Amino acid sequence: MLQVISVLGALAILLAYAANQFRFLGPMNLSYALLNFIGSVVLAVIAVIEVQWGFILLEGVWALVSLWGIITILRGSASPRTH
Repeated sequence: MLQVISVLGALAILLAYAANQFRFLGPMNLSYALLNFIGSVVLAVIAVIEVQWGFILLEGVWALVSLWGIITILRGSASPRTH
């Protein structure tokens, strides 16, 4: 059962990535951020269960960054950066 759940988490992240690559969703789109957040949280929880420290770090940070993106989008302070 954990394998099925982990595949669903990975598919959420991959769906967001593919949608971004094909320009269906951008990084400042709430759906993009939610797919990344949900997928990374699912994978982080499974990594904790399986005691996979590298994946706990990777998916935990991915979840936090995605959460930051969600908060930024919901606060309406999503402005494009210029460098």
